Amino acid sequence: MKIKVINKKFDIGKAEYTKLLFAFIFVTIVFVPLIRMFSFIDKESIVRVVTSPTFSTSVLNSLTSALLGTILTVAIAFFLALCIKRTNIKLKGFFSIIFVLPMLLPSISHGMGLVILLGNNGILTRLFGLNSNIYGLSGIIIGSLLYAFPVAFLMISDVLDYEDGSAYEAARVLGIPRFRQFTAIMLPFLRKPLISVVFAVFTMIITDYGVPLMVGGKYTTIATVMYQEVIGQLDFAKGSVYGTFLLIPAVIAFVIDLKNKDKGNSGYVTKPCENTKGKIATLGSYIYCTAISIVTLLPLVAFVLLAFAKDYPKNLSFTFNNVISAFNLKAGDYFINSVLIAFGTAVLGVIIAFMSAYLSARMKSKLSKFLHLSSMTSAAIPGLVLGLSYVLVFNKTPIYGTLIILIIVNVIHFIASPYLMIYNSMCKINENLENVAHTMGIKRFYLIRDVLIPQCKLTILEMFSYFFVNCMMTISAVSFLANTSNKPVSLMINQFEAQMQLECAAVVSLMILIMNLIIKGVTHIIKTKKA
Repeated sequence: MKIKVINKKFDIGKAEYTKLLFAFIFVTIVFVPLIRMFSFIDKESIVRVVTSPTFSTSVLNSLTSALLGTILTVAIAFFLALCIKRTNIKLKGFFSIIFVLPMLLPSISHGMGLVILLGNNGILTRLFGLNSNIYGLSGIIIGSLLYAFPVAFLMISDVLDYEDGSAYEAARVLGIPRFRQFTAIMLPFLRKPLISVVFAVFTMIITDYGVPLMVGGKYTTIATVMYQEVIGQLDFAKGSVYGTFLLIPAVIAFVIDLKNKDKGNSGYVTKPCENTKGKIATLGSYIYCTAISIVTLLPLVAFVLLAFAKDYPKNLSFTFNNVISAFNLKAGDYFINSVLIAFGTAVLGVIIAFMSAYLSARMKSKLSKFLHLSSMTSAAIPGLVLGLSYVLVFNKTPIYGTLIILIIVNVIHFIASPYLMIYNSMCKINENLENVAHTMGIKRFYLIRDVLIPQCKLTILEMFSYFFVNCMMTISAVSFLANTSNKPVSLMINQFEAQMQLECAAVVSLMILIMNLIIKGVTHIIKTKKA
């Protein structure tokens, strides 16, 4: 018995050191680059940024586009979630798949899709003789809607699954009107989750440079100015100042979300909510979901038309030459880079997220909370800022300019959500397993391999898919770190568009979409078989 106690103390001691090591790694990899970025900021660079004619305009433009985009995005996603979760329409699964398709493409592809459809020589512009100008605020808002609404839709849909229908049943018995039920029951239930959704969408839009770069025109935002200062002029000092401004809303959103612990799904669902059976509601839901589906699919259809068009916009007859041209310009090589980066990030990210979640969720101590917070800190840092800070730290090191640096930055950029996935799964597993295993003399490694991993296998699969898909389409964290040898294929979209090779840009967008669809499809098939 004495030996067992000593071993247990020894195990606990090793666990604490491991937690401290993991927390130290997270803090070092996340905060040291940020501190390095802040060190580039001096009085002169701040004055140059603040007094520049583009600063006040870009700040105002960023806030305006982000606020308007957030309001419209959350509103559209909210009513879509209600249509899917609270009505009796058929084809819910089909509609849900269409609604999340934009998540499988880079934001810059959505901007390019708008150019193909509604630009000066756009397909819809020529077809219907439209005179509308897609460049500017309107284009940024529409592109941001396409880019961000799937995230809002999934978040709100998830919350609605946990709403208890007992209150609605009581309200119907008492004869309370539906509108009053909506304002007195649903809105209070959704208040805190909606706050998280609003800040998540706002952060996505204000820190994105892909859509504004494509359709912003003269309507500059902070993200595009930062991108141009670093990529175009290599002015790291001014880029750091702009990066700090981008960091502010992201940190605020992170802190609010962290304190906003009641997501509306913590209670037990004693009675599922009944769907609305009215014919008007059902018909309206069909019309609304169909309209959003068409808008969502139009850019994808445009990519297909353009990728195989003989001479856009004059001749839209089928040809395979654009695919050959794109591969001749090294799209195939860069696509392989993207797959290698995505696979490496997914494997490494799953391992780190799993071990961190195990240490913080299954081995509680004073250090657990610190490790938990450390694992999520990167969620407060926009990819553009993270990429710039990594340039300043890792420049002239052996890993700079290699696939390794891109894998590392992507792991840090995307780890927060997969970590929370596996953390929540770990918390649901019987907390006495470790004590039972210790009593029976079972080593911790075998407990993890034979018990915890099998119970969390579907979550692990979802984590792998999350890392892979996001790495395939990201343009933010990697934009400052990529060169001709390690460039991911997503960065070629802007390059081809700048060279007026829209057909090749469309081919690249389709390549990313198809790869992500394959990963999502395989994930769905495996989860279906395992369920």
